[in-house]
Amino acid sequence: MAVTVTKGLPTRFENLADLARLPFFEVNEGRLVLADRRLGPAIDLHTHLALTFMVPQRLDLDRAWPETEHYLPKTNAIDLEIYVNKNFLAEDLPRMERDLSLGALTAGGMRRTHTMPNLLKEMEELGIEQSVLLPIDFAYGSDNAGTWLQASKDKKGLICFGSVHPLRLGMEKNLLRQKALGARGIKVHPAVQLLRPDATRAMKLYDLCGKHQLPVLFHCGPVEIETKLGRYCSQVRFYERAIAENPKTLFILGHSGALQMELAFEFAKKYPNVILELSSQSLGNVRKIMAEADPERIVFGSDWPFYHQGIALAKVLLASDDDELRKQVLRGNARRIFGGDAPH
Repeated sequence: MAVTVTKGLPTRFENLADLARLPFFEVNEGRLVLADRRLGPAIDLHTHLALTFMVPQRLDLDRAWPETEHYLPKTNAIDLEIYVNKNFLAEDLPRMERDLSLGALTAGGMRRTHTMPNLLKEMEELGIEQSVLLPIDFAYGSDNAGTWLQASKDKKGLICFGSVHPLRLGMEKNLLRQKALGARGIKVHPAVQLLRPDATRAMKLYDLCGKHQLPVLFHCGPVEIETKLGRYCSQVRFYERAIAENPKTLFILGHSGALQMELAFEFAKKYPNVILELSSQSLGNVRKIMAEADPERIVFGSDWPFYHQGIALAKVLLASDDDELRKQVLRGNARRIFGGDAPH
């Protein structure tokens, strides 16, 4: 019988493997796996591969590695009651920043393990049937979207979005090129792309996404580990104009507003074209969203490879013991977004 009882279960753990103290998981050959397959399947709307900027992609995205080196080390203590990046230790953040920048030049470091086989292996262990890849591109000097779309096109279990920086010339041409390559939506990351979500060119992009039936998945909200400019650009109050003035465009608020969840929650109540994506949120906020938001407008995400997918999955399973709500959040709503392409 599938596990449904969540009351009285622990929420603080010594490390990743210690999540097996929850009845949802067990450890098999040193790896965290789903204990009861009837708790799945899930669709993860928030994952990435190794990102590359200013230099060509030199990593083999098809290479399998024995272990994925997540940016949150599996040896760190995990507290599900706080925003997930609060589990980083002081030494973790500089190492992550070096890996995301200099690692692109060396094709080494932790990011070398952020490949499709490693993602697919973790998915299989946790009952995740599909993951959405979210590339991020600058106006110039990167083509993560094109690279990932080509690399993932024949990979069962992977859906890939595109990324068109609002300041890039030929916006609609690039959008249509990525759609032709198989992009199922567009990722917009104001904190990395360093542009407010209500900028004039960004507003044009959302209108085009609505015209071409491509949902927009925002990084939404400050997380306090970004640059000062990135933190300013991702203030949740700047997203409302985009949502309000583009009613035909579906907006998925990645991280549900991050550290400004309450305002994103209000947007979801006010606007029917808003969906809340749960990655990184504290367990308390996941509970609030699953209890009070429209259950048809909540989706599951993990932000892999920053974090192991089991951390986000644990929060959804702990947040409610309503099996039907869990199914809706973990997969049902995503299937409605992607139609027949999502597994049944």
